[in-house]
Amino acid sequence: MGDARRSAPSVEGNREALLAALRRALPRRGLVLEVGSGTGQHAVYLGAALPELEWQPSEVDAGARASIAAWVFSSRLRNVHMPLALDASEAPWPVSEADAVLAVDLIHAAHWDATVGLIAGARVLLPDDGPLVVHGPLRVGDKHVARLDALDAALRAADPAWGVRSLAGVRAAAAKLGFRVAEVTGGDAVDATLVLRKGR
Repeated sequence: MGDARRSAPSVEGNREALLAALRRALPRRGLVLEVGSGTGQHAVYLGAALPELEWQPSEVDAGARASIAAWVFSSRLRNVHMPLALDASEAPWPVSEADAVLAVDLIHAAHWDATVGLIAGARVLLPDDGPLVVHGPLRVGDKHVARLDALDAALRAADPAWGVRSLAGVRAAAAKLGFRVAEVTGGDAVDATLVLRKGR
């Protein structure tokens, strides 16, 4: 039987910056729901680095869930659970509560409904002041970043509804659903980490 684990080169490049932001944003204990866990590499890396947190990966794609399950099984980490089937744009989610929600490399490679659904789903699950952390390509301010432009063009060629989102657009959608921006890091090259917190 073959190894179902998939690998994404981008994980190696962004995981340390993501971990640093998560150390500031996440509670010391509790359940983190990762929405759109992709290959599963982030789940096991972050689960190992933050052992006092319970990690719940999820993914809409069945093949990706098989990869996540293989990574979790091979890691032998007790605090990282097997993946759930979850579509960010469809409610209700198969989780009743969480102390934090994380989405990595999700909102640019999905329809805008997934971004709105991510925020709406997090609102249902999180306690007051609970963090929703979004990491990935994001237009921060008015900076012209050639790599973001190239990525945006490639995404829209694959699907016109995809594309690099702006901080202003995500902030506006979050505000309508009762979230405020608590922290923004990165964005000078491609990836940024946005921390939203539930409540005004």
